[in-house]
Amino acid sequence: MTARRLLGLGYLAPYIVGLLVFTLVPFLASLYLSFTDYNLMSAPVWTGLQNYFDLFTSDRTFRRSLTVTLIYVFTTVPLKLAFALFIAYILNYRLRGINFFRTAFYVPSILGGSIAIAVLWRYIFATDGLVNMGLTSMGFEAVNWFGDPGNALFTITLLRCWQFGSAMVIFLAALQSIDKSLYEAAAIDGASKLHSFIFITIPLLTPVIFFNLIMQMVQAFQEFNGPYIITGGGPLKSTYLLPLYIYDEAFKRFDMGYASAIAWVLFVIIMMLTLVAFWSSKKWVFYAGDKRS
Repeated sequence: MTARRLLGLGYLAPYIVGLLVFTLVPFLASLYLSFTDYNLMSAPVWTGLQNYFDLFTSDRTFRRSLTVTLIYVFTTVPLKLAFALFIAYILNYRLRGINFFRTAFYVPSILGGSIAIAVLWRYIFATDGLVNMGLTSMGFEAVNWFGDPGNALFTITLLRCWQFGSAMVIFLAALQSIDKSLYEAAAIDGASKLHSFIFITIPLLTPVIFFNLIMQMVQAFQEFNGPYIITGGGPLKSTYLLPLYIYDEAFKRFDMGYASAIAWVLFVIIMMLTLVAFWSSKKWVFYAGDKRS
C-alpha cells in the first residue's frame, strides 16, 4: 500500500510542484510585497499599510480605473451570457448542418483572447476599417471608435461579448439535458414557446447560469489583452482597466509593492462579488430535487 501511495504521489508531484512554485508562492509573496516599497533593484522596505492608504486617499487613477473596470464587468457579463444563451437556444434545434454552425460559433472563444485577434479588431474598427467602410457605404458618417471614450469602451466590450463560445457550449449541453416531456406537457396545457422558455427552461438552467456568471465575472475582471492592444487604456483612460494599471505600475514604473496592493484590492473585490453571488444563489438557483416552492 505504501508503494502504491508513493506512486500516486509521484503522478501528482508535477501538479503539486507547479501549484506551489507558480501559484501559492507568488500569491503569498505578492501579499507581503503589497506592504512594502519594492522596485526590483533593492530589497523590499516594509511600509505597512502605506500603499493601501495612498491607493484609497490620493490615487485618482486608481479610482478612475476601478470605475471603468466595474462598468466593463457589469456590462460585458450580462450581455455575454444573454447572447450565449440565445445562440445556444437556437443551436439546440436539429437542423441540417447544425454541427458546422455550433463549431463556427465556438471558434471566437478560442481565438478571441489572442493578440492577433486584438490587432485584427483594432483594424476592423479603425477610421478606415471595415466597420466604417460599411457605415459610409450605407450613407452614415464614419465613427471615431477609438478617439471617443464611450465608443472605445464599447469597442472592447463588444470584443468580450464576441467571445461567447465557451458559455454557449455549456448552455447548449444543459439545454440538451432537459427532459423533452416537460415541454410536451406544457404544450398540451396551452403554453407558448415563450412561456415554456421562461417557466421551464430558465429555472432548469439556473445552476448553469450561476456557474457561467461566476466564471465570466472572474475572467472579465482579469481582462488585459484587448484593452492593452486595441486602445492602450485610452482615450482619457476610458478603457484603463485595473489589470492594465497593475501592469504599468509593476513593469513600467517598477513599483512592485504598489502593483501588488492594487492586485490584492482586485482580488478582494472579486472574492466579495463571488460571495455575494453565492449568497444570492440561494434565492434564485434551483437544483434537481430542490423542494423550494
